[in-house]
Amino acid sequence: MADVVFSVDVKCQSPTCAEAQARGFTFKVDEPEQLGGTNTGPNPVEYVIGAYAGCLNVVGHMAAKELGFDIQNLHIHVEGSLDPAGFMGQDPNVRPGYKEIRVKFNIKTDAPKETLDKWLDIVGKRCPVGDNLRNPTPITTTMEISKPM
Repeated sequence: MADVVFSVDVKCQSPTCAEAQARGFTFKVDEPEQLGGTNTGPNPVEYVIGAYAGCLNVVGHMAAKELGFDIQNLHIHVEGSLDPAGFMGQDPNVRPGYKEIRVKFNIKTDAPKETLDKWLDIVGKRCPVGDNLRNPTPITTTMEISKPM
């Protein structure tokens, strides 16, 4: 199967606020006021764990179908801990990203525990966002410079 390419274009509106566009959808990215933002949208690390929860939802339902059981209700709570001193440049020894991400599933289903254990293993292994969080992904950065008029 050929690779699928996803992209996001972001226009910066202030030092903390940006408007992102993806496939015709527009969303704000901003920092909370206590981190210097204007609180007009989730911050980047909230989007990361939100994307992770959304991906777990998709893979969870796909895996349930493959295993032959119905999910009547699924709630996924994801939280992460980070020290802002890292990304704010206050301490070069502090990692700027999450130190830990915790996921809790609350699932309503008639499936037996053994099937759910297998389901949880599949979900953890096949979620693309989880894979990107667990494993290094090469990042290529380029730059164009526009001169002011």
